[in-house]
Amino acid sequence: MIIAKKSLGQNFLIDQEILELITNLTSIEGKSVLEIGPGTGNLTSLILKKKPKEFYVIEKDNKLAERLAVNYKNKIKVINEDVLKIEENLLFSEKIIVFGNLPYNISTEILSKWIMSIKNDFWFDCLILMFQKEVADRIIAKSNSSDYGRLSILSNWKLNIKKICDISPKSFYPRPKIDSSLLLFTPKDNFYPIKNAKNLEKVTRIFFKYRRKMLKKPFNQLFDGDQKILNKLKIDLNLRPQNLDFETYYKLTDEYENLRS
Repeated sequence: MIIAKKSLGQNFLIDQEILELITNLTSIEGKSVLEIGPGTGNLTSLILKKKPKEFYVIEKDNKLAERLAVNYKNKIKVINEDVLKIEENLLFSEKIIVFGNLPYNISTEILSKWIMSIKNDFWFDCLILMFQKEVADRIIAKSNSSDYGRLSILSNWKLNIKKICDISPKSFYPRPKIDSSLLLFTPKDNFYPIKNAKNLEKVTRIFFKYRRKMLKKPFNQLFDGDQKILNKLKIDLNLRPQNLDFETYYKLTDEYENLRS
């Protein structure tokens, strides 16, 4: 019997209807596929039926990794490692499809890592990922909403995001105490050119550190009250950080980079 480890955030998806929904979201046949946290292999088995060209799975749990290697033999390539230590973009020679029932305790860290790894070319065709619902709500949030913040701005920078559905605790074993959400991420044809993604992280971190305050303090901290930038971007310092849309934060990051170039 497989015992889920709380330390690894393990909740195995067992709902056959949801599992089939996931594998039907995109064409898999002849494509290279990566699955994060395959666990007991419930989704793995269905993906294999779709005849992928090449199939890697990343499983940190030693016993589960061994079991997957035995059960699927040469049908999949098992990487027994922490996903945060893997450079996924180097595993394949072509764009891939990524599936993941992400561990809730590191899901935002994984997503942020992947977004930061995107340069001019995307290393994936799409990401099909499961998150804790409240995290998913933050990812897809728009400006002027309470869920809107740094994660929303970073996630929507280079990616189109579509919410597929919410998933109840009864679809998992063991049952988590919260709902989950399934999101589909695809590359944007055009995205705002920022030289270094770490600058976007810094700008949004400083602004949202004062989430409930007006924009004057973080703006002055970053731009020393530069009126030209305010006029150019048409920013009202009486607003709050959640009132500025995605594009304004990308433009603010561009201005920040220009000041330091």
